[in-house]
Amino acid sequence: MSEATATKTSIPQQRRLVTEIPGPRSQELHARRQEVVPPGVHSVLPVYIDRAHDSIVVDVDGNHIIDVCGGIGVMTIGHTDESVVAAATEQLGKVTHTLFTMTPYAKYVEVAEYLAKYASSDERYKTLLVNSGSEAVENGVKIARKHTGRPGVAVLENAFHGRTMLTSSMNHKAAPYAAGYGPRAGNIYKAPNSYPLHDGLSGAEAAARTIAFLEKFAGAEDLACLVFEPIQGEGGFIVPADGYLPALQDWCRANGIVFIADEVQAGIARSGTMFSFEQFGIQPDIILTAKGIAGGLPLAGITGRAEIMDKSQPGGLGGTFGGNPVACAAAVAVFESIERDALLLEAKRIETSFTEGLKALQAKHPAIAEVRGRGAMLAFELTKPGTTEADADLVARVIDFAAKQGVLLLATGVYNQAIRLLPSLKITDELIADVLSVLDEALTAA
Repeated sequence: MSEATATKTSIPQQRRLVTEIPGPRSQELHARRQEVVPPGVHSVLPVYIDRAHDSIVVDVDGNHIIDVCGGIGVMTIGHTDESVVAAATEQLGKVTHTLFTMTPYAKYVEVAEYLAKYASSDERYKTLLVNSGSEAVENGVKIARKHTGRPGVAVLENAFHGRTMLTSSMNHKAAPYAAGYGPRAGNIYKAPNSYPLHDGLSGAEAAARTIAFLEKFAGAEDLACLVFEPIQGEGGFIVPADGYLPALQDWCRANGIVFIADEVQAGIARSGTMFSFEQFGIQPDIILTAKGIAGGLPLAGITGRAEIMDKSQPGGLGGTFGGNPVACAAAVAVFESIERDALLLEAKRIETSFTEGLKALQAKHPAIAEVRGRGAMLAFELTKPGTTEADADLVARVIDFAAKQGVLLLATGVYNQAIRLLPSLKITDELIADVLSVLDEALTAA
């Protein structure tokens, strides 16, 4: 029996607790960790994981926990997917590294072909592979500046783009990502976004507000790019009003501004389409991917129109580990799994099952102000009843209660006002029902 098969058969897809959460071995490891790992590397839940498969993670104490976060959207096709493990293992035995910009290899090209295939059906797109979402954003901005010769970068309220100097400067909130870490990058303009629950604006109205802000405070002629998340991730899983993104795209095209979709969290099948932008009637100039693209291995992509990507001179793009052959082999297996196992349809199934259950909870618990999201990228916002005021304390209590019951959840939103659901596309309806029952108990208790 292979290791992957053994892992699958030894981890039934059921929640099971054998100790308190966190258990004694996790507590022991956490004490050791505090001696050698700085507190800035924070963990939401100090439970130490030993093994995992599909939607269940098993900690060092033997507790079987339902993972509804998936490494913050990374494990889209499930933990230790057999095809990903097999592809990475085979590649490990062949070549682990040469550096693509020195001596290239086929898997990098194959990943670029998949991304071009899904980026557009009738235009030519090219891809640069790097290591992380932050690096993808950095390179997207760099390429846009090279193409336009302009310095300015526009982003939207509630945005999250990373933790590097540039990307943390692009984030909506400074704490904890930029506060105290020195000067921030300049030429960044943060414009109002569409947030239907709170602004009450139509897509056209919200877009007019965004455009008016940028024209007044940035100047369209100085903007290299507008970087946006079609569905915002850390900002609260915010889905913009209909017509908002198409209006922004039209304005960018009219003013020579590169339209960049940050699909790091929403892309690679999570939303029910390969890229979430497909659901809004737009076609970005550059598409940024990471997280779910390689089944848990570090990989990210910048996929852009050929005429934009080709502006960079030889040697101007790349990096030592970008597009590592093992990560590329895993990514090819991810794309093959999405197509072979009809995972886009599974994302729709998950959306239906979770949304119906969350709507039922909303009818029972008035603190749930809104249920939103697409596919397997869903959230519900908690407010003080009768208001739109964020209730971050209630969010924290619900997450803490669920964790102690063996359900791993995360907060989201600038004010931690919502709870996010990022399950594997292979999560079963039985596990979804179990998660919903724990959420009901948590909301009642809190």
